[in-house]
Amino acid sequence: MPLFGAARPKFLAFTARPGVLQRRPRSHCRSETYQRSLVQGLFFKSTPMLTVVIPTLNSERMLVATLAMLVPGAMSGVVREVTIADGGSTDATLEIAEAAGCTVAASSAPLGSRLNAAAAAARAPWLMFLRAGTVLDVTWLEEAARFIEEAGPTGTEAAVFRRSIPVRSRYPVIFEALALLKFRLFGRAHPDQGLLIDGRLYREIGGHRETVADPEADLLARLGRRRILMLRSGARR
Repeated sequence: MPLFGAARPKFLAFTARPGVLQRRPRSHCRSETYQRSLVQGLFFKSTPMLTVVIPTLNSERMLVATLAMLVPGAMSGVVREVTIADGGSTDATLEIAEAAGCTVAASSAPLGSRLNAAAAAARAPWLMFLRAGTVLDVTWLEEAARFIEEAGPTGTEAAVFRRSIPVRSRYPVIFEALALLKFRLFGRAHPDQGLLIDGRLYREIGGHRETVADPEADLLARLGRRRILMLRSGARR
């Protein structure tokens, strides 16, 4: 059964091996108790659902981890759909996306155009842009849902996740502290931190621009520090 093709999909666990999806017994699923609590909790019943947009290009190795991280969101109903905005992959990226039940939009258009098209076709009021390979902390779902609820009908702010440095990196704590300081002083977020934004605000500021070198960074810059909140949940890539 496709992972993101239904409102309450059956849990589908991913292997870390590139290009391979396998079902596993539920008893082997990591954080099963936490995932069940998300599904059964009352907190998410009134939360608007998300459309997650992931741009890809030969991203089979990275996409699996990101889709696996989104499983609790699909189970709870907060993640309504996942759209893959592909730029012409020749590896197993599209096969992985289709097997998981993602909406696949493949095009040779520039990245900004692909992201705009995916956002325009979204069936949920809120958008979450993630790069393939981005993995959020397990607390992301509760925090994102709370942010959406507190934003209310206006949705005048957007949010990014805290940039988390892999533990195996040299001096991870120092690099994370510098990233936080940079955000506090200059309001500069990085596309690897993802972006959670109301669809109306996205359209209001013009979405991703097609003519810039890095449309993801450009969108964050145009939102500016006053309209971006950093969530506590970390994002690593």
